[in-house]
Amino acid sequence: LNTMNLSSRSYTAIKTSIEEALEKCVAGVCHVLVTDVHLQPKRDTGELIVLNDDDEILSRINVQEWLDYKKDDFYGVVEATLHKILLDVQHLGLLDELPLMKPYSFVLIDEEKETVAELLMVDDLETMFLNDNLLKGLDEELDAFLKDLLEK
Repeated sequence: LNTMNLSSRSYTAIKTSIEEALEKCVAGVCHVLVTDVHLQPKRDTGELIVLNDDDEILSRINVQEWLDYKKDDFYGVVEATLHKILLDVQHLGLLDELPLMKPYSFVLIDEEKETVAELLMVDDLETMFLNDNLLKGLDEELDAFLKDLLEK
């Protein structure tokens, strides 16, 4: 996976923008019906827009490096960056204060608002990070477990 050389200034700006969006939710701008927070990066403008379920913009920021990024793996690279930033935000405890009904997710969406990836899912029990490595082999394990149960 390629990484994008993101300046510490841009990294901090993205993190601050996400924090501002979350603070709006804490302040009551997000109503309880919000089940996901959408993050929409736009390569053509370099913007990151943070939206709620009703497509209301909670924050927006320009990321110069996104505007300059010419490779085909834009969403993959942005996904890795946003995932890391969300981990930082989580470690600050900001997700604990959100008045959102759990479970809720942080979702990476494209220009057409289609889901590209689920970046982070927050549940009552614990925060779960969804990635392919975690889910690989799960079907086989469940099949083997079921087969074992039925044979006894």
